[in-house]
Amino acid sequence: MEITQILIEKNVPCTMRDGTVLYANIYRPNQEGEFPVLLTRLPYGKDLPFYSHRYLDTNRLVSNGYVVIIQDVRGRYHSEGEFHPFTYEAEDGYDTVEWAASLPYSSGKVGMFGLSYYGFTQLLAAAERPPHLHAIFPAMTLNDQRDGGFYQNGALGLGLMETWTLESIVPDLLRRKHRDAKSYAEAIKKMANSMNHIDEWYRYAPIKDWPPIEELGVAEFFFDFMNRDLEDDVWKKTSIVDKYDRFNVPAYHVGGWYDCFLNSTIQNYTEMKKKADGKAKHYQKIIIGPWGHGDFRTGLGERSFGVHSSGDWIDLREDLTHLHLRWFDYWLKGKDTNITEEAPVKIFVMGMNKWRDEYEWPLARTKYVPYYFHSEGGANTRFGDGRLSTEKPGDETVDRFVYDPKNPVPTHGGATLYDGVNTMGPRDQRRIEEREDVLVYTSEPLKAPLEVTGHVKVKLWAATDAKDTDFTAKLVDVLPDGTAYNLTDGIVRARYRNGYKPEADLNGEVVEYEIDLWATSNVFLPGHCIRVEISSSNFPRFDANPNTGKTMKDSGETKPAKQTVYHNEKYPSHVILPIIPVEEV
Repeated sequence: MEITQILIEKNVPCTMRDGTVLYANIYRPNQEGEFPVLLTRLPYGKDLPFYSHRYLDTNRLVSNGYVVIIQDVRGRYHSEGEFHPFTYEAEDGYDTVEWAASLPYSSGKVGMFGLSYYGFTQLLAAAERPPHLHAIFPAMTLNDQRDGGFYQNGALGLGLMETWTLESIVPDLLRRKHRDAKSYAEAIKKMANSMNHIDEWYRYAPIKDWPPIEELGVAEFFFDFMNRDLEDDVWKKTSIVDKYDRFNVPAYHVGGWYDCFLNSTIQNYTEMKKKADGKAKHYQKIIIGPWGHGDFRTGLGERSFGVHSSGDWIDLREDLTHLHLRWFDYWLKGKDTNITEEAPVKIFVMGMNKWRDEYEWPLARTKYVPYYFHSEGGANTRFGDGRLSTEKPGDETVDRFVYDPKNPVPTHGGATLYDGVNTMGPRDQRRIEEREDVLVYTSEPLKAPLEVTGHVKVKLWAATDAKDTDFTAKLVDVLPDGTAYNLTDGIVRARYRNGYKPEADLNGEVVEYEIDLWATSNVFLPGHCIRVEISSSNFPRFDANPNTGKTMKDSGETKPAKQTVYHNEKYPSHVILPIIPVEEV
């Protein structure tokens, strides 16, 4: 029976083990009885309607017989304590789950839901194994701040880190600091002015002295991050990559092909599938749509994937709220919703623009095919002679370009999360491909459809005259009219090409780099071409490597780098594409 009236309790206190009091809003059925609890813990303000109607309809959750609890995490909005990203979320999450289970109208069964930061609060809490947590639904979230969180293969996620801190976190910290209205208003004006000029501030170095935050006197964690080495063990305290065997609850993961946390979302699913404890190992599910971070609309960037692609009408069957209800009805109410019998993997295949069920990830029938780079030494720009084919290279001329950190290749779409106009998703790359510092390798037009579904990597042999530098790669679908839509991309910082421990300065040697482009699912249709771009920057999604052996974090000094890309018999640079056999398309 559907609940017709909802009770709202605001700022309900919950005391943590150290005495800190966190506050939550509680939405519950206005009738007698005990109900399972759905909990989310977030730093963005529990009172904002955004967090109920943009991702999930929390009123529908309550109307279907759940108590919904939305809590301000430690140090945010009404909750006591100091905010430091992710530091307290494991223990605070455990304590909140157990508190929620003890409420007089609770059935004792708790589920957690949420996206991004409040997707990770679920995972950190679940790794602590609170006894009354029975299921989770983490969407578009991370697993380690150094691996697709605030960093990617050694490169700083500049735009994400700066705008997330300044736009999403700083305003409430200013409210806490400035108790009188006048000083608060002045501080907010400074913050807003910085956001209005954010494109200029992206270029400021050294970031460790970044004025937009420095002058406001809040968010000290930002500078802690800037000054912390990637190999510092402190990062492990807020990571779950070594804790997958601690998970003992079923999880339904949500990802997007253009989401900034796609790789970690997929890794969370695959690793829990391998290592989680007990029934949790057997009850992991994932859905990946043509979505960006928190954006489940039909259209993204410059493309539309059809009404059936949106989170409001998944495969013309249900929306995200209904999907959550089916998951939690099974695990928290014992209802037979058939959800555990469905295929564990559901993906949207772009190009064909169809949803498809799968039973493993990566797909068992995948053939990993290398497509090699070729040229006569003139692959610069899309008008050059760069070619892409399955034929191995012979004795070929190298390609060269100059990477100038003062004029980096601009970010143009992709799996981004930073402030700007239409920064996310698929966008026509032809303007980017007219730059001399972008090498472009393009296949012949396809005669038959070719599906690429899975993880994409580039093996690149390259040299530089810099002490340290970056190399980037991008996979592109080129339409018959020349429109070039980006599918996925990646970056590697030479100093961190082998992990978090920094390598020595380069000295002109040829180095083999592996550039992880994460994953995609796309059918290249007949008449389309496969294209790979190679360059050394993607700014401001990532900080521009100054080529001096230092980074934008600690130095404003830069120098141009002369980059050489090899593609010959000894150094056969190529992209590895996960091909699904044509008969399956």
